[in-house]
Amino acid sequence: MTLEIPNDLAIALEAAGQAHLLGSWDGLNEGSRRNLLSALRALDLPQIQKLGEHLRKPMEHEAQSFEAPITFPLDRTDEQLTHAQKAIDLGESLLSESKVGFVLVAGGQGSRLGFDGPKGMVPVGPVSGLSLFGWHAARLTAAKQRFGMRITWFVMTSATNNGATRAFFEEQKFFGLGSENVHFFTQEMLPALDQEGRIVRTAPDQLFLAPNGHGGTLQALRSEGMLDLAASLGIEQFSYFQVDNPLVRPADPLFIGLHAMAGADMSSKVVTKNEPGEKVGVLGLADGKLGCIEYSDLPESLRQEREPDGQLRFRAGNIAVHMIRRDFAEQLTQDGQLDLPWHLARKNLKGIDAEGQVAEIPGVKFETFVFDALGAAANSVTLEVRRDEEFAPVKNAEGSDSPASCRLALTESFGRMFEAAGHPLPERNADGTLPIEVDPRAAENADEFCAWIDRLLELQRPTTPTENGWLYR
Repeated sequence: MTLEIPNDLAIALEAAGQAHLLGSWDGLNEGSRRNLLSALRALDLPQIQKLGEHLRKPMEHEAQSFEAPITFPLDRTDEQLTHAQKAIDLGESLLSESKVGFVLVAGGQGSRLGFDGPKGMVPVGPVSGLSLFGWHAARLTAAKQRFGMRITWFVMTSATNNGATRAFFEEQKFFGLGSENVHFFTQEMLPALDQEGRIVRTAPDQLFLAPNGHGGTLQALRSEGMLDLAASLGIEQFSYFQVDNPLVRPADPLFIGLHAMAGADMSSKVVTKNEPGEKVGVLGLADGKLGCIEYSDLPESLRQEREPDGQLRFRAGNIAVHMIRRDFAEQLTQDGQLDLPWHLARKNLKGIDAEGQVAEIPGVKFETFVFDALGAAANSVTLEVRRDEEFAPVKNAEGSDSPASCRLALTESFGRMFEAAGHPLPERNADGTLPIEVDPRAAENADEFCAWIDRLLELQRPTTPTENGWLYR
């Protein structure tokens, strides 16, 4: 029997302004009809209608006022140092009691970097070639060793990389963390729309789908059962971080403790902007509402404004590292939907036109950003950290924020450990990197490295000499 489109679905598509999706139905074979029907049944048509209405809305008014956030600074008074130590003690306690879960956003592909596979598989270890996934796993293992905690790792994938990511973790034997402690969940995909609000197709039986942005992490935690799992395990806080930054410290007692001491719903780490023109979002208040202020939204006069001590007033660069209280995530997603503003990415999309021909179609992708949840937080902490110690993103194939710049930043951090331990640095490689790598499981900072070195019988002999350099693990 020939497969036909259900009448109620046809009516619903017509009402939602998406009847064009059935334009090729008569010419499809049975297999393609099944593909298209499955895709159409998965659509949330009321949501698509809302996105179309959002597309046609006039641009929201520009903010009338901007304020810099109150940060917990790098340079601290005696009172702040005392507070920091109390925070560290609390953070260590929460970690040792396994009340912190770790949420990694890893839905992207490495195609922009010239890598065929999930971005988390990109090798960044300067000597070992350790992948981004492996680097994060090593830091979590180090935390487990240090605090005696149970690691619960929530890894958010996407429809495009879920299978490959799972296979890689299995191949790596879950990096020694145990398969029972690693929980994969998948973010939602949304259709892209053309300028008239119609869903774009990539083929007569396929819709143009794209991830719904890192703001979708919170909703996916709910829909995929991760919030319920976290509650059953006694997890009270989530440490949120993205896969492309191997310098991130997911189990930072200071950050965790400051967040918990303040009773904060959601907190953020920031780094100081390099210069006024650096095109990076900054944490701040726009019309009294905390969030990330996009570079283009901040008036030029405010970008240049400085404090009496010479520092930029708006310098709190967002690095996408957060603490999120589990109760807060539950509150935001209690009705199954996440009420965050939509951000529109307008670009030409490769799809098929009304005649069924492949064409460049002016279209829109819709995303939500997790930092927009800061505006709903009753309380929040903003912690300033050192860029050279905690931020080395991998976003571009070359130049700044590339694998090469990331490896350089990593070796510079290792070099500071060497200098603190009183060891001379080896000659640099031709690309400027040092031929050394310190595994996070051995040490994550100068103090830990010094203590680790002191335990070796032969202080100046690397534990694992390799053809690429010295690997300390």
